[in-house]
Amino acid sequence: MEEETNLLRRVVNWVTDIIVVIALACFTVYAFGSQVTVAGNSMSPLLNSGDVVLMNQLSVHLGKPDRFDVVVFQREDRKTNIKRVIGLPGETVQIINGQIFVDGVALEGPAGQKKIALAGLAENPVKLGADEYFLLGDNRDSSEDSRFSNVGNVKAEQIIGTVWFRILPALELGRIQ
Repeated sequence: MEEETNLLRRVVNWVTDIIVVIALACFTVYAFGSQVTVAGNSMSPLLNSGDVVLMNQLSVHLGKPDRFDVVVFQREDRKTNIKRVIGLPGETVQIINGQIFVDGVALEGPAGQKKIALAGLAENPVKLGADEYFLLGDNRDSSEDSRFSNVGNVKAEQIIGTVWFRILPALELGRIQ
């Protein structure tokens, strides 16, 4: 009888361990390992068409994207895009003479240095709501982003996650910044 109880206890422990490992694996894949394939060259030279990246979905559930984060979002037409966060909730973004201004101050850093040929909606000040972001592609001359009415300001609930790691092509494997 005691042997049967020990065997049953070991089987229950073994099954419990397997369930916990599967649950942790599913959580890890959901949170940090959702694969996204880049379509188009709007994020070039950082990301090119056909690159496969990993998205961290947990980052947007536990916090908010920061300026210059590369995010995956779903447009109103249900298409998924990858762009860089430029304007944060409550800020005003404008593009003047090819330069990005946030709240009247020229944007510094690599994402703000390249001149922009077409200001689009940002030719005039774009005031972001309390839950809105202004997103731009790194390849500003070939990007459909917040400058255009079919994308516009992106609401927080449209942002699915942040891009954090490239897995393909293998020669460019590494962290995305």
